[in-house]
Amino acid sequence: MKTGREKQLVAGILAHVDAGKTTLSESMLYLSGRIRKLGRVDHRNAFLDTYELERARGITIFSKQAVFSWENIEIILLDTPGHVDFSAEMERTLQVLDYAVLVISGPDGVQGHTVTLWRLLKRYQIPTFIFVNKMDQAGTGRESILKELKKRLGEECVDFGEASAREDRSSEWFEELALCGEELLEEYLGTGQIEKSSVAEAVYSRKIFPCYFGSALYTDGVEELLEGMREYAKSKAYPSDFGAKVYKIARDEQGIRLTYLKVTGGILKVKDILPDIEEKVNQIRIYSGSKYETVQEVAAGGVCAVTGPEHTYPGQGIGAEEGLDMFVLEPVLTYQIQLPPGCDVHSMLQNLKQLEEEDPQLHIVWEEQLGEIHAKLMGEVQTEVLKNIIKERFGVSVEFGAGDIVYKETIEGFAEGVGHFEPLRHYAEVHLLLEAGERGAGVQFASDCSEDMLDRNWQRLILTHLEEKEHRGVLTGAGITDIKVTLIAGRANLKHTEGGDFRQATYRAVRQGLKRAKSILLEPYYEFRLEVPGENIGRAISDIQKMYGDFEPPELEDGMSVLTGTVPVSTMRGYQTELLSYTGGRGRLFCSLKGYEACHNAEEIIDMKGYDSETDLENPTGSVFCAHGAGFVVKWNQVEEYMHVESPLKVSLPEEERHSYEPAPSSASRIELTEEELDAIYRKTPDPIRRMADSRPITVKAPERGKYDAKREEYLLVDGYNIIFAWEELKALAEINLESARDKLMDILCNYQGYKKCILILVFDAYKVAENPGEVQKYHNINVVYTKEAETADQYIEKTVRNMDRKYDVTVATSDALEQVIIMGQGAQRLSAKGLKEEIELMLKEIRSEYLGRPAEDRNYLFDYMTDELAKEMESVRLGKSGNFENILKTDRKRV
Repeated sequence: MKTGREKQLVAGILAHVDAGKTTLSESMLYLSGRIRKLGRVDHRNAFLDTYELERARGITIFSKQAVFSWENIEIILLDTPGHVDFSAEMERTLQVLDYAVLVISGPDGVQGHTVTLWRLLKRYQIPTFIFVNKMDQAGTGRESILKELKKRLGEECVDFGEASAREDRSSEWFEELALCGEELLEEYLGTGQIEKSSVAEAVYSRKIFPCYFGSALYTDGVEELLEGMREYAKSKAYPSDFGAKVYKIARDEQGIRLTYLKVTGGILKVKDILPDIEEKVNQIRIYSGSKYETVQEVAAGGVCAVTGPEHTYPGQGIGAEEGLDMFVLEPVLTYQIQLPPGCDVHSMLQNLKQLEEEDPQLHIVWEEQLGEIHAKLMGEVQTEVLKNIIKERFGVSVEFGAGDIVYKETIEGFAEGVGHFEPLRHYAEVHLLLEAGERGAGVQFASDCSEDMLDRNWQRLILTHLEEKEHRGVLTGAGITDIKVTLIAGRANLKHTEGGDFRQATYRAVRQGLKRAKSILLEPYYEFRLEVPGENIGRAISDIQKMYGDFEPPELEDGMSVLTGTVPVSTMRGYQTELLSYTGGRGRLFCSLKGYEACHNAEEIIDMKGYDSETDLENPTGSVFCAHGAGFVVKWNQVEEYMHVESPLKVSLPEEERHSYEPAPSSASRIELTEEELDAIYRKTPDPIRRMADSRPITVKAPERGKYDAKREEYLLVDGYNIIFAWEELKALAEINLESARDKLMDILCNYQGYKKCILILVFDAYKVAENPGEVQKYHNINVVYTKEAETADQYIEKTVRNMDRKYDVTVATSDALEQVIIMGQGAQRLSAKGLKEEIELMLKEIRSEYLGRPAEDRNYLFDYMTDELAKEMESVRLGKSGNFENILKTDRKRV
């Protein structure tokens, strides 16, 4: 495809769902003259909505291509899905873009998925124009939106839409541009202006993001955007050596397989044999909407679909182009595909593998033990689309089971894995180093093995076997991630070794290494932004805590309280409906996938999955050795006793440290606390300062059952944040400074404990304070608990009450209705936040009556027997200020 245009750009349009992305595409095509009639999404006649379900639902499901010209440039427009369920399709398109147009809804501002898109554009280093749409609607102020763009996306967002002519640009505009880069600043200081070519270079290098405002529905502002792309976008220079990048696999109406690619070097011609894959190009198609034209060749920079190749895949690099091994966005839910009675499972599995070719992240899996087909999906909307596609293409009506979270596994530290496969007349041994990687890094493979030990061809074969499958973890059988696997040693036999031997040895080495390492269960997390009215912030904070979320202190923005943080996907599901209910429709929740972090309820999930790594015959952990002409299996923790190649890691250690390099216990083992240990935790909590000085475990012998005193010890457990947000004065203080509200409550409860003479435990969620999580601290005369990571105050209190086993008089102060029901069922008494406040007010009255009603000389006489510190506390009581009464009461009783 050759053009006479000065520029050729591949531009993608991205947006949060319903921001007007397809409408903008329609306006651009209409203004350029590519289409004669302006279609509309709501009228179901948009040019790029070619799939019937897209028109029915009014959303884009598949990326589409259209080609149009604007003055001296040719633009290959790629319209991408906006719905989060189809974000994987969108991300695959990003790898072939020259520029992007990010569409933002004026009334909604920067939404959750918009932030995800912005991060992806940064990751792929794509220059970006911003179009703020729906400016014709009420409540859209240009200045306020631009301010939000600068705050949420960056100060490099600059308004380019006020005037399209160069002479109309003001000095203030040039000054704003000059702040976006040193070169721009030097040019402005030297000449008083900035050349168009310099601005274009800054846009290309992502130092400036031009912003335009308008309404795509009425083509308002769209022409200014197109002019901006003509002025400030530049063509890329491509090499002469042939290269191409595959970004999409699809099938046309006749079932012909299409490989969508961008030529990144040289020229692609019909009948060419694609390098590396050695497959011939039969036809080259240039699509525009649902129609296409065939061409004989496509030059570098062009995007096309080719027929012929059968073994291409999204992300593949051909020729001189490098491939993309891993995408950022991936499904977090897995669904069972339920087939109708009489459907042949094996043929249906082959059909579904066709869909997996088009969307590799579907990850169609046949679960042998369950006899079920599973697929990974983004959400429920995608299940509906998949059902339609399966019905249309294969004539089968399927259903989807309830979605389950996609868990993953990783390791801490490092471990060496050994795999040995030596039945009669076969031999292969593989040593792998498994190391923990950074979060989000995926699984990486490398070789650090001498060719004197193992020939290069065998090393390449091992790396191929490592990459050809998803390796399962040993906790739940979930896929592993964030691990670097390095080949460090191996051995082959000139006579007996075959390729399949190294496959078996490699798989077993990975599993044995995972058994030796400390495995960690991971779950997907959202980054969220929660906006609620001020009166609902207490409920919102409580909800996020119950969902095991982590969040920053609330902020006030435009009369709304805003919480930002992270929360597990599993606990956040369905919260949008609940939010709208308790805020009367005023609350807004924006979520974007953050990645995988440690699972908040790992033990519960491990128990629920019931996975036994030793009975997984498809993924064995042991090795096969040979003796007396027969093969035998050796368990994973005994392989080192039989292996032929000495451990490279153990050899590299100093002699005195080699004994410490022994197989770790099974990752699936867990420790249960005895009743005596629990009593030590809950009844005899050590002082944290002393514990730092002497970290040896403290053993406390619990009394035998039935030998307690007639008067049982009294415990009061207080849910700290529940009380803070239930008392108006503390709630008001928390909105200003949450730490001050917490300290105030601690002081009040110190006074109350001194009067009540109970054992008082105040519980805070650890992620709301600056101290280390999981700490128990002594604050004057009360115990303050900061729960461990991913544990709420509710959970800690429930656990404590349960383990006290009705041996003590326990009262729990909270206004959480569900929590009250639970603790009552476990034999504890409940005290509401209001009831606690009334008791404290009664206590203050009695204190004042007892002390302040005395003659002044009596009070002075008491001061003679007090330390200066206690005298100050006593005086603070007289002045009506907060004080610590415990020692005052002790001193008074002694005096009397």
